[in-house]
Amino acid sequence: MRGGLISLSVLNIFLSLTAIIGNVLIQVALYKETSLHSAMKLLLRSLSVSDLLVGLISVPLAVTYWMSVIFEHWKICPFALGLTVIASYTLGPVSLLTLTAISVDRLLALKLGLRYRQVVTLKRILAIVISFWVVSFISATIYLWDLHITLLCGSAITGLCLVTSVYSYTRIYLELKL
Repeated sequence: MRGGLISLSVLNIFLSLTAIIGNVLIQVALYKETSLHSAMKLLLRSLSVSDLLVGLISVPLAVTYWMSVIFEHWKICPFALGLTVIASYTLGPVSLLTLTAISVDRLLALKLGLRYRQVVTLKRILAIVISFWVVSFISATIYLWDLHITLLCGSAITGLCLVTSVYSYTRIYLELKL
């Protein structure tokens, strides 16, 4: 078990570094990009920020937890585990919800045509993105009271996002096929 956790930690540190570098580059590219619709840029920024924070916060906390288990630092374990769960259950759903919003955005762009920019505004997308972050954080912090509710919220969000994305991309496929 000890060797497996060390290998997993090394792999996760490497992946964390690639996530950090990749998402910083994405943020720079989005800053320089002028042709994208501002609402889409905001969705891409939110996705990139949540993934960047996974590399900066969530993965290092998980590695800290694993190392505290390996080296039997039992005082650190519960704090590291709690922070890991809260960070992961905040950032994971934000990424998933944002990916789902992107799929719905693409469907709306296809279906609405010229009305798209009137319906999908920066203000509306900002409200949606903020709600993603707030809902994800609240559902993650419920872990402090009851893990089962947090897991239930995570399952519900995952299921809803999966169904919505499949529906959106199926409609896009069928629309473009015809």
